Amino acid sequence: MSRIVSLTAALVFLALPVFAITYGTDDGNLHPEVGALVGTFSSGTYPYCSGTLIAPNVFLTAAHCDLGTSRVFVTFDAKFSSKSKLLAGTYYADPLYNQAQDDPHDIAVVVLDSGVKNITPARLPAAGSLGALSVNAPFTSVGYGGQEAVNQPGGPVIAYLDTREYVSGSLNAINPAWLRLSQNIHTGDGGTCYGDSGGPNFIGASRTETNIVGGTTITGDSLCKATNVIYRLDTDSARSFLSRFVKLP
Repeated sequence: MSRIVSLTAALVFLALPVFAITYGTDDGNLHPEVGALVGTFSSGTYPYCSGTLIAPNVFLTAAHCDLGTSRVFVTFDAKFSSKSKLLAGTYYADPLYNQAQDDPHDIAVVVLDSGVKNITPARLPAAGSLGALSVNAPFTSVGYGGQEAVNQPGGPVIAYLDTREYVSGSLNAINPAWLRLSQNIHTGDGGTCYGDSGGPNFIGASRTETNIVGGTTITGDSLCKATNVIYRLDTDSARSFLSRFVKLP
């Protein structure tokens, strides 16, 4: 399934910051633990947010991916289609989720009805471990959804291929609840755009990449060209929520 949506339409439809990979590469089976939330809308059935398997039956995503229903579906197919396998589960958002800049608590999980047996879950970071990272430290962003915006008459448009992709970006700044990653193609970085919210940003890239999710994508700039803002998973607040569902390192 592929879709082409004007940037204006995407912003109106989503209302909240939901992002996808820019300047990325087809993932294939490099990150089988990364999946997508799949929903049915007036325009069809397709992935609307991304996430990561962090325990056999626990799928990590973002609180703003809430569509108002507790029962949701997840796929781990690298390319979504009408034949993709969908796994049912129950969606739990952090009850403290808000729009605060200091800590929005923008984190959620899906507890799957059955554990996934053929995929190794990703790992979570140790408490406070991300605060010691250096500027320009590499991350690998993974997710489904739209590609980079292309300028056309009538305004920028984004193509949605519903395919899992990955790309590397570099750390710009560390905040108490956030990390800000560069996705400026002119400095060799890629990042996220509409469709990737909740998706993982693994610590490291290429030969240094780990299976540790440093943070989940939650927002960025509207044109998907400058900054990928990710929610830290090593903070007390993130760990307090996650401890209800998984064993923490």
